[in-house]
Amino acid sequence: MTGIDIRLLRAFVTLADKGNYQKAAEFLFLTQPALSKQINQLERATGGRLFHRGRHGAMLTQTGNQLYAKAQDLLTSHAEFLSFAQEIHKVNNGKIKVGFGISTFKSAPAWINIFRKQFPQCEFMISQMPSALQVKMLLEGTLQAGFLRLPVPDSLAYKVLIEEQLMLAVPTESFDDPGNIQQVLLSYPLLQIDPAASPCLAHQTACFLKDNHPSTTPVSVTEDLPSLLALIAGKNGVAFVPASISNILPAGVRLMPLATKQICWRIGVAWDPKITNRLRDDFLQIICDNDGLSSDITWNTCA
Repeated sequence: MTGIDIRLLRAFVTLADKGNYQKAAEFLFLTQPALSKQINQLERATGGRLFHRGRHGAMLTQTGNQLYAKAQDLLTSHAEFLSFAQEIHKVNNGKIKVGFGISTFKSAPAWINIFRKQFPQCEFMISQMPSALQVKMLLEGTLQAGFLRLPVPDSLAYKVLIEEQLMLAVPTESFDDPGNIQQVLLSYPLLQIDPAASPCLAHQTACFLKDNHPSTTPVSVTEDLPSLLALIAGKNGVAFVPASISNILPAGVRLMPLATKQICWRIGVAWDPKITNRLRDDFLQIICDNDGLSSDITWNTCA
């Protein structure tokens, strides 16, 4: 029965169910001659008669009765295949929006690249935004996942990715004593990203200065990290930054560790487990597979 048109099987099953050519043809939106032609084609393909034809309609032959259940199974499999294909097409051509911050400048784009290779038809949008805004959008359902500062509200699920810490970004060749932060702060203006654009980093900077250099006040000079690093490379000042930006430092900038008590915070990926989204779950699975995390992506218990 290889190569049989699915329409022939549908005509066969429908005629067997209706027991009447006229009723079967009407159900299939065919003329009776067209239905008879399809049944004849199927009989030629299977090598024998499938129906007894008479004044009272059409009844299955012994061969037809034996093939009936198999034909039903094939029609069911065909319908399931089409439904599955449509769902895959819908997923692969869907949209997903993800937020991220300074601490995931390197890892998040790498995971997105893997995702895009697996789902090339999916529209993937990524925006740098503060953690608080990411939380708001996750709760609203306008953001599918966010790389942000923890903790998050109990209604969101999350997974810890890294523990971030504060460091001082300085011009590469500026000081004889690379560990003397006091000398650095006396020699250069302390720059920072606008707190409205990066409130987490501004908060951590303020905490460190309050405990160690209360007389120092940072100057907001830009709204993005690349511009801030460019200013430092040009010897316009120094700035406190997350240690994870070591992977994207431009030429002319190096990081100084803080000799005093470290300022640390956790960075994770968060999402709303009450919202079903296969694309988001596929993206979370990629994070699992490429960050040494658990392969179970149902991280709905916050830990």
